[in-house]
Amino acid sequence: MALINTIREKSGWAVGTVAVGMLLFIVGGDLIGGKNRLFNRQDTTVGEVNGDDISIEEFNAAVEQAKQGYVAQNGRQPSEQELQGIRDQAWNQIVFKRAFQPQFDKLGLKVTDEELTDMVQGKNIHPTIKQAFTDPQTGQFDRAKVIEYLRNLDKMPPQQQVAWYTFEQNLPQDRMGSKYYALLKNTEYVTTAEAQRFDAAQQAKANVRYLFVPYFSISDSAVKVSDTQLQEYITRHQSRYKVQDGRDLEYVVVPVTPSKEDSAAVRQTVDQLTTQFRSAPNDSLFVRLNSDQPYNGRYLSPADLPEKLRQQAPLQTGQVYGPYAENGTYSIYKVIGAKAGAAQAARASHILIKPEGSTPEADAAAKAKAQGILNQIKNGADFAAMARQYGTDGTAPQGGDLGWFTSGRMVPEFEKAVFGATSAGLLPTLTKTSFGYHIIKVTAPKTNQTYQVATVTKNITPSDATNEAAYQRAQDLKAKATDLESFRKAVAADKTLQKQEAKGVDKSSANLGSLPNAREAVRWAFNKDTNIGDVSDVFTVNDQYVVAVLTGTRKEGTADVAAVKPEVSTYVRNEEKAKQIMAKLKGNTLEAMAAAYGPSAQVKDANDLVLGQGVIPGVGSEPVAVGTAFGLKPNQVSAPIQGEQGVLVMQLVNKTEPTAPTQDLKAVRNQLQQQRGNRSSGAIYEAVRKQADVKDERVRFF
Repeated sequence: MALINTIREKSGWAVGTVAVGMLLFIVGGDLIGGKNRLFNRQDTTVGEVNGDDISIEEFNAAVEQAKQGYVAQNGRQPSEQELQGIRDQAWNQIVFKRAFQPQFDKLGLKVTDEELTDMVQGKNIHPTIKQAFTDPQTGQFDRAKVIEYLRNLDKMPPQQQVAWYTFEQNLPQDRMGSKYYALLKNTEYVTTAEAQRFDAAQQAKANVRYLFVPYFSISDSAVKVSDTQLQEYITRHQSRYKVQDGRDLEYVVVPVTPSKEDSAAVRQTVDQLTTQFRSAPNDSLFVRLNSDQPYNGRYLSPADLPEKLRQQAPLQTGQVYGPYAENGTYSIYKVIGAKAGAAQAARASHILIKPEGSTPEADAAAKAKAQGILNQIKNGADFAAMARQYGTDGTAPQGGDLGWFTSGRMVPEFEKAVFGATSAGLLPTLTKTSFGYHIIKVTAPKTNQTYQVATVTKNITPSDATNEAAYQRAQDLKAKATDLESFRKAVAADKTLQKQEAKGVDKSSANLGSLPNAREAVRWAFNKDTNIGDVSDVFTVNDQYVVAVLTGTRKEGTADVAAVKPEVSTYVRNEEKAKQIMAKLKGNTLEAMAAAYGPSAQVKDANDLVLGQGVIPGVGSEPVAVGTAFGLKPNQVSAPIQGEQGVLVMQLVNKTEPTAPTQDLKAVRNQLQQQRGNRSSGAIYEAVRKQADVKDERVRFF
């Protein structure tokens, strides 16, 4: 309340429909701890920061506050998935306060009433307030609305008042966080010498010749790598393979899909509704009472009509069309109005021929090719077949069909050609656009006819009997699966079931592999009583039934071989391939080395390589090879280099380096400083988090 009173005393300004929860200072990642000793604590502890427990009561209070803010902003209760996000926000807010407050105290950071007032009414308006009270039409911040809101705050609904109080309470923490980050970021400094080196690296260019042997020239099956080699690689690159606590699971989803009987029952209901719909006195009311989708009374062009209904055009006012079965629903359409619309709609197919370059010669070649195809179609060739053979865009597999579209959706030249046609058929001349040359066939000429359609949809949903049958299947699987081996055997015996895997699931995850909203299964996997090989009970996830088995655990620290084997195997295998390739590259010239190795060795030229980019056209990112080339003398040949994509040998032809800065060094320094500042945000947070020794054990409760 202190801030409200201060603002009222000074000017009466306030903050309006502020989205509560907007201010929750969400920084960093999931903040996962990993000491199993926490599982032995009392059930009232959800985590720890700086050695101090976070109780379930404190956490629930923060969640409830954030939840009230969500309701005030959206006018409804959050879904379960949204509630998970709210819990994360509340957790991050608590962690931020606990982890950063000691840092603020050490530095003596404080926020005065004058500063807080300034964030609402002064020169440094808080972004949340500025966004809430900015006119979307003019883009101007409206202080008058702020004043009006705060003067009437005590007359507003309790939820909105709570929204503001939450916002007010978090303003000091927000400002101190901004100060702390700014304080550290402002220590970033780029020297003139650094800016000069960066500028030189961006401007320095070289022409080279190089030999390249790609790793894929040697079959993976020809190179065997051992677990010992993989472990050695992980040890050499420990920083890449830091992991948090994780779990590996296998699971089966038993879907609950409507049966033929379910579909027949819905169809019987739809047939009755179809008859009633024809004589309904109030079509919009009929839809609202009987449809699974809300009524929409807007007029639709043929481009926006459902395909099943569009096939019946021209449509008759008052007529009922359907029912049609599509995508798990039955639909009935009644045309209740028709009129000329403002926009034209048409349907067309095309064959696009793109120039292979930006030169006049490439353009002429594309035009000649397109004209040749057009002539073949005029002489009887099938348009769709020619589109599939010659088309160069995403419509080629569909025979060039673009479907229906309204004016304004295509480039002007294309629209002029299509909407200029008075009838369906092949257009006699090519149409050129910025994409290339188009051969166009109008399949439905332009029309501005629109229809108002009342739609009744009924979803084909599983009956109670179908749901019970699926549940029983899951229970039967559970009864047969007492451990990992029996689980796999039971799944293999039922060809309708498919086993899936989820590797490295972390504590905060709401998903199980590709299965969303599986938090209950994740919590089970992290329960201290769940052991490797244990089979879960039947979980209900997204109206499906899931049975899972725990196959592995991962402790915080460096990943073991099993957890990262596919990725590390590729790197180690490439190291071994590089040794084999280098051993065969004999000779003093690129050509001699290529001849000694064989056809897979390619000798090519590359011009205008940029030192600061480290890319070789046609090969990819190869910073070591590019850097090596710039260190050579003209015509000097390097030793073989183990690159990212393969082994390279570089020969410098010539290079040019700027003798003076080619651009404003002040701008370069600002650019580098901004890049470092962006990276430092995450680094600052991680350093504070690590020092605070954050432990997250919410998985025990949620």
